[in-house]
Amino acid sequence: MLHETPLISTIVGGLVLAFAFGYVAHRLKLPPLVGYLFAGILVGPHTPGFVADQHLAPELAEIGVILLMFGVGLHFSLKDLLSVRGVAVPGAVVQIGFATLLGWAMGWFMGWPMGGGLVFGLALSVASTVVLLKALQERRLVETERGKIAVGWLIVEDLAMVLALVLIPAFASNGDAGHADPLATAVAGLLGIELNLGWVLALTLLKVGAFLGLMLVVGRRLIPWMLHAIAHSGSRELFRLGVLAVALGVAFGSAQLFGVSLALGAFFAGMVLAESELSHRAAQESLPLRDAFAVLFFVSVGMLFDPNILIDSPLKVLAVVFIILIGKSLAAFVIVRAFGMPTGTALTISASLAQIGEFSFILAELGVGLNLLPEEGRDLILAGAIISIILNPLMFYFAERVIPRIEARLVPQRGEKPVAGAATDDAVGADGVHGFDEDIARVEGETGAATASMLTGHAIVVGCGRVGKIVADNLRANGVAFLVVEDSDRPVEDLLRQKTEVIMGNATSQRVLELANIAAAKSLVVAIPNAFEAGNVIQRAREINPAILILARAHSDAEVEHLLKLGADRVIMGEREIANGMLASLDQVHWPAVPKEDADA
Repeated sequence: MLHETPLISTIVGGLVLAFAFGYVAHRLKLPPLVGYLFAGILVGPHTPGFVADQHLAPELAEIGVILLMFGVGLHFSLKDLLSVRGVAVPGAVVQIGFATLLGWAMGWFMGWPMGGGLVFGLALSVASTVVLLKALQERRLVETERGKIAVGWLIVEDLAMVLALVLIPAFASNGDAGHADPLATAVAGLLGIELNLGWVLALTLLKVGAFLGLMLVVGRRLIPWMLHAIAHSGSRELFRLGVLAVALGVAFGSAQLFGVSLALGAFFAGMVLAESELSHRAAQESLPLRDAFAVLFFVSVGMLFDPNILIDSPLKVLAVVFIILIGKSLAAFVIVRAFGMPTGTALTISASLAQIGEFSFILAELGVGLNLLPEEGRDLILAGAIISIILNPLMFYFAERVIPRIEARLVPQRGEKPVAGAATDDAVGADGVHGFDEDIARVEGETGAATASMLTGHAIVVGCGRVGKIVADNLRANGVAFLVVEDSDRPVEDLLRQKTEVIMGNATSQRVLELANIAAAKSLVVAIPNAFEAGNVIQRAREINPAILILARAHSDAEVEHLLKLGADRVIMGEREIANGMLASLDQVHWPAVPKEDADA
């Protein structure tokens, strides 16, 4: 017997199509997010065929928003933000202001009210957390200086949008008691005051302050204590349920009791929990459900998109894409360069921010719901998001093509803060070992080329993370002449203090390998975990020096085979070496003799 099951059909239809199109997007080297949005368009009311329930989908999307913001809060790192605050904080604020101004100007040109233009501009100013982090992780940039600046920039953008989610409803009421928050109206009545915009903002901030105070004083102690108690019970199921109860319960309670948005409540629940030592486990346990409902969120967003806008208003769509890809990127590039950062860093951050995503969708829905933003504005935001996410890999491709060329043009300059050591005749110590003058650094330049390393018969270590550092320490202890190629500032500073020769740059660049004097080197240790990038390094190194010994690392049999084909002499797979180490320890155990009949059996 058939029953009407709109909830089941909406979830099944959304997830199945999201999986299919997400897989296609992945095969096309696009973020799966693009596939989820297309799945939403297909089940939306603007395309023929199956149409998902228009009332249930937004509610499922709200759960997605709650869990998405809870995850953002869990990964919020004040330490990371403070480490790059000199660039990320003022840079993000200026870039948000510039992009918002461009969006407002476009809205004004189309005859929208000021509030609609501001919401539109804010939606175009903030990059997608999901897209940006995935792009940085795929390119092994998260731990680099430019990666940390991009992440810090993103944190500032997220905080600004969280504040916007609080203030926009207050501005939307504009002192109108018919549209203002009921609690604000009641307080104004008790105090006998006229409810104007100033009082609405003041009461809104007061409610948010009360919520934050409660979370910092009570929630900061209660939530970790509760999860610790559940963790000690030994039940993984109860712990996972407790994490979800915290995320959903705090978000719902904050909305009901303080009038705070569900997104803001979930964000602070995650941020409070992030201080607990159980935060990593909480993030891991909630990840599957967060991912599933985040997919439904993006599907729901796609359902709202009317593809006809691409035909009816192509120039407006192009203008939106121009603001996202060119306006934001150019502003970020100029700002980063104005702070004296390298061109490579500026290009990476520009490419990272050249897209919009989840906060843009939340703001668009909020603006339409408050009658600030016309539905055309929401369609333009969605079109801009889809197109910019599709084109974002091309922005990174352009940046990656330009950055190695810039980083290869390294010239010795004095009086600069050292970002890398350079072996020169002036830096040779009395013992004949290449030492370092800390006034000498290889920096970006257009006027000449750096001198190649004076080392011969040496080892080259590419990447100085956990693996590379162990290799470098052992080479140093055994008196082996070596140098390190590294693109992150933190290891470079440590290596310079240890008087180790360093070349700052990307080893996939042939010029960087030439600076390492790879033609005269005996061995190359590629210690970076990214197999694609490692393969490029190995291939270039083998072309320059066919006789060099090349060692690399991998995480799977497929990666081992890939690196061996490109010219590596030996590839170490971590899991296999761990197993071999365990077996070697077992070989030292004196096992009791097995009876002959058991052995025969």
